[in-house]
Amino acid sequence: MDLRNEKVFLAYMQAAVQSDKLRLPTLPQVALQVRQALTGNRATDAEIARLIATDPSLSVRLLQMANSPLFRARTKVESLQTAIARMGHNTVRTLVVSLAMKQLFKPGCLNLDRQFQAIWRESVNVAAVCRALAARCRHLDPDLAMLAGLLHQIGKLPILTLAEKFPELSNDTEVLSQHLERLHPVIAKLIMRSWDLPESLARVTWEYLEFQRDPEPEADYVDLVQVAYLENRVAADPGFQVDLAGVPAFAKLGFEGGVEILKMEDISATSAETRNLLL
Repeated sequence: MDLRNEKVFLAYMQAAVQSDKLRLPTLPQVALQVRQALTGNRATDAEIARLIATDPSLSVRLLQMANSPLFRARTKVESLQTAIARMGHNTVRTLVVSLAMKQLFKPGCLNLDRQFQAIWRESVNVAAVCRALAARCRHLDPDLAMLAGLLHQIGKLPILTLAEKFPELSNDTEVLSQHLERLHPVIAKLIMRSWDLPESLARVTWEYLEFQRDPEPEADYVDLVQVAYLENRVAADPGFQVDLAGVPAFAKLGFEGGVEILKMEDISATSAETRNLLL
């Protein structure tokens, strides 16, 4: 069995998932509990606060978010219940998932940690720009946009986890890199089946590399991620070649070819604030 062959590797991976030999990433328990409690708007702020308080790290990060300029905080809140009341249940539902996602990028294996952390940093950079871009679009939610950015490379995690078990693959950086880039949208689609996220958000994970997609005249979350991803990619890798002017997502968001989006004052400031809160 030659796992360096893309089709062989994908077939093996799909079989491993079906037989439970490879577990796909799942939402952290506290995020699942909060989402379930908020279904139907039956839970009170106090009840939600008690659930979130079971995760000290998440509690601190949610308070930091509530007190950040992103939410135009004028007075500092010091309790989770007050933070939840300030932000509202819909926002809290999204933020809890976003903030809890960092746990998924801690593989518990030293060999994988460096690669997982690199993907997390890339995802945070894209998420930060997505949130800033969404603030310019009345029909898109900035917090959902941020979550879309954090999700977009989720399919890479189980690929790395499986590859680590086969030295002939994990040591072949060129082939592994090709597997990651070509197959992570396929694996992401499997992951999203069990996450119960809105379709408009979930499809980001398998459509963001389709740079010519243009299903609707109005921008969606995939468009946000495409623009944020490409802008970050070009900034980080001058050798990366793509005709940004030919990507419909840029025009939908009102950008013309050649505009350096990351240097725009509002994008830069909001992105930096979001990045600091997530890293």
